[in-house]
Amino acid sequence: MTTITETSSERVFRPAEPPRPWTGARITGHVLVGIWLALFAGLAVYLYNVWQIDLIETYGPRYWSGLKTTLILVSISIVLGALLSLPVALARMSDNRILGAIAYGYVYFFRGTPLLAQIFLIYYGLGTFRPFLETIGLWSFFREAWYCAILAFTLNTAAYQAEILRGAIASVPKGQWEGAHALGLSKFQTFRKIILPQALVVALRPYGNEIILMIKGSAIVAIITVYDLMGETRRAYSRTFDFQTYLWAAIIYLAIVEVLRNIIEWIERRITIHLIR
Repeated sequence: MTTITETSSERVFRPAEPPRPWTGARITGHVLVGIWLALFAGLAVYLYNVWQIDLIETYGPRYWSGLKTTLILVSISIVLGALLSLPVALARMSDNRILGAIAYGYVYFFRGTPLLAQIFLIYYGLGTFRPFLETIGLWSFFREAWYCAILAFTLNTAAYQAEILRGAIASVPKGQWEGAHALGLSKFQTFRKIILPQALVVALRPYGNEIILMIKGSAIVAIITVYDLMGETRRAYSRTFDFQTYLWAAIIYLAIVEVLRNIIEWIERRITIHLIR
C-alpha cells in the first residue's frame, strides 16, 4: 500500500496544452489540406466512374508482375549499394589522399550526373566494346538490360549512401572515440560497436528518403526494355490509349511510398525510444 502511494505521489502529470489561436498560417494550412482532400476525393470518384473490370482483369496480372520487378530491382540495388557505400565512405574520410581523391571522384560523378545518363552509358555505351567484353567473358552480363539496370542503380545509390553514412559518422562526437580508446578498445571495435550504431540512427531517415527516391527513379528502366511497373504501364497504354492506366500506376507508387514512410517512422520510434524528445 505504501509503495502504491509513493508511486502515485511521484507521478508528474503533464499540464494541458494552451489553446491554439486561429492564425493566418493555420487557416492557410487547413485550406490547403481541404483542397488536397477534395482533389483526392475527385480522383476517387473519377476512377469509380471510369472503372473497367475488363481492363483490370487483362492488365492486373501484368501490373503485379511489373511491381514485383520494381521491388526486386530496388531491393537488390539498395543492398549492394549499402555494401559498396561503406568502403567508399571510409575512403572519403581517410587521410590517404589517393583513396580520398578516388572516392571523391566516384561520388562526384554519380551524384552529379542523371541516373538516366548513367544507365545509357552502361547499357549502350559499354555495348560498343563488345569484342573486348567477349574476350574477358563479361558480354553475357552487359548484354542483359536487367543486369545493366542493377549495376547502374547500385553504383548510383552507393554514391548517395556513402555521403549519408559519411555525414552520419561525422556527426558522432569525437568524445566517443576518445572514451573507447580509454577503455582499451581498438579502432575497429570502436567503429563497429560504438560509432556505427549511433551513425545508423542518424542516417535512418536519409536512408529512407534514398529508398523512396530509388523506387520512384526505377521507372526509367522501362526505357531499356526492363518491364517494371512503369514498363507494364506503358505497354498497357500503348494497347488501350486509356490514360487511367497511368493513374493506377501513380496510385501504386504512392501506396508503396506511403507504406515505406510509415515503416521508417515506426523503426525510428523504436530505436530512439530511449532519447528525450
